[in-house]
Amino acid sequence: MKKSLHSLVQKCVLMLSLLFAFNLSSFSQLSAGNYFEGGITVGPMGFLGDLGGHQGKGTSFLKDYNMNTTKLSYGVFVTAHPAEWLGIRAALNFGGVSGNDNNISAKGGDEDTRKNRNLDFRSNIIEGYVAAEVYPTVFLENDPTDVQGRLRPYGVLGVGVFHFNPQGTYTNSSGITSWINLKPLHTEGEGYAEYPERKEYSLTQINIPMGVGIKYYFSNNLNISFEIIHRKTFTDYIDDVSTTFVDPSVFYAHMSPAQAAIAAQMANKSPLNGTPNSGYNPGDKRGNPSQNDAYFTAGFKIGIRIGTSGEQQWRNSTHCPVMRF
Repeated sequence: MKKSLHSLVQKCVLMLSLLFAFNLSSFSQLSAGNYFEGGITVGPMGFLGDLGGHQGKGTSFLKDYNMNTTKLSYGVFVTAHPAEWLGIRAALNFGGVSGNDNNISAKGGDEDTRKNRNLDFRSNIIEGYVAAEVYPTVFLENDPTDVQGRLRPYGVLGVGVFHFNPQGTYTNSSGITSWINLKPLHTEGEGYAEYPERKEYSLTQINIPMGVGIKYYFSNNLNISFEIIHRKTFTDYIDDVSTTFVDPSVFYAHMSPAQAAIAAQMANKSPLNGTPNSGYNPGDKRGNPSQNDAYFTAGFKIGIRIGTSGEQQWRNSTHCPVMRF
């Protein structure tokens, strides 16, 4: 897996480098000078993983997305534009993701198995990434440097790093419920000799942001965008759920009795509400290791041109906006 991950990252870096070099050598005529753009972004962040979902068999995409788990994300960005058709963005974002099997409406189908699992999680997300923005319609414009009133679609592809820390709800003997960190509990035996194939996961991982957006220029200096960015990740443990239930004795072999009791409770919260025959045993399916977790944002971006060079000068913005490509 590490070799394939490194190979994918190298390909993304190479692609971004080639795009930049190609721009400088072949499309300089589309730019009247380099400029920078900076701004803020805000919008919802959603999670696509093992927990929660809808009727039927669990899937890896939007069919199992629960709207009520959506969290707010926000961030800042700086984009260098070596040409009108290309931007190289550096972004820093903050947000959160969550999932809960109690969101599932049990109707007697495959969803019952996930409902009875009765697990939940939440996690903050901090990410930084570098990505290319490509504006294909620039090649159809008569004067690409005159941007006021323009509406430009674009694509985004890059590479980034993000940090997460899954937590689950724990109810103590007094009936008090609180959120506790899940990674130290090794809920699926990660890192233990009894499960050698389950390596302890890192809370800092690489992601591949990819998506599409559309940008409108109020003036040459101010614009607003809406974009949907999906993050492909290389971990199945953002929600601390991936494979099968473990024998609770493994917790007592590696932890203090008090911590082991907490780990055993957090690893297996079935049966749900005392429902007969709904509990799970060691070796039963807990998650789907064939699909890594993912998350996405649907964000609004406000950008302000913060620099220019050469012959590209601030333009007079008094003429009426015209919607055009």
